[in-house]
Amino acid sequence: MSDNGTEREEAVRRRAHQAALDALAGVEPEPGVSKPDPILTASGVRRAFGGLVAVDVEHMEIQRGTITALIGPNGAGKTTLFNLLTGFDRPNRGTWEFDGRSAKRLRSYQVAQAGMVRTFQLTKALTRMSVLDNMLLGASGQLGERMWASLIPALWHSQELANKARALELLERFKLIDKREDYAGELSGGQRKLLEMARALMLEPKMVMLDEPMAGVNPALKQSLLDHIKELREEGMTVLFVEHDMDMVHEIADWVVVMAAGQVITEGTPEQISADSRVIDAYLGAHHDGAAR
Repeated sequence: MSDNGTEREEAVRRRAHQAALDALAGVEPEPGVSKPDPILTASGVRRAFGGLVAVDVEHMEIQRGTITALIGPNGAGKTTLFNLLTGFDRPNRGTWEFDGRSAKRLRSYQVAQAGMVRTFQLTKALTRMSVLDNMLLGASGQLGERMWASLIPALWHSQELANKARALELLERFKLIDKREDYAGELSGGQRKLLEMARALMLEPKMVMLDEPMAGVNPALKQSLLDHIKELREEGMTVLFVEHDMDMVHEIADWVVVMAAGQVITEGTPEQISADSRVIDAYLGAHHDGAAR
């Protein structure tokens, strides 16, 4: 790529980042704080397993067009909250809306069709299918999957060609084009993360939720993943990701939501969160200072 092309990309990236920061300017660093234009709003969401309360979120809003990190110690309820919001689990109570529409009763595939897609900490690639076929599974509304329509190729042939073209375009973008005919099971851990993110984009979503996107990724691929996440913001998508790597959070997050013991304990910019005593207490224990005395 030419120097001019690189400069244009950097300028687009800076503008997208600044727009996200401007949208959050003046938002107070407090748990459950209102946002100017939330794409996702959750209220009173609670999930208990027997006597263990895994999630008890009073209120949370995710600002449209930003990259928001969801952090917290192990067992804080982050992945369980992801599962609830995306229809992979059901809460004991609570409501949530996505893009102005109630999502409480939607099943996981309906949530994805509405424009909110997710990846998993442990990737869900179908290992005995090719990389390209894994991508094509991510396309929605495929007429050829209907019994009656499958008998009439003229109804779905053009759609299949369009889906394949988009899949190849995304594989090129995520630098997996040379692997398109390989079994997904032959990919490295980092490449599977890239495949899962690329497959999620087959739906042309409004919001992408990433559960520990850097877990198990070779350091050589981490920067590539970071760049791809930033590109999502540049394209107008909203990103919510779970992560433990605070260096990554500082590099790409516009806003951070902190969970502990199933609850949102604070929110703010990465800089505000790093200096917040509630966050330090959540990770190190509320009495770590006294214990040192």
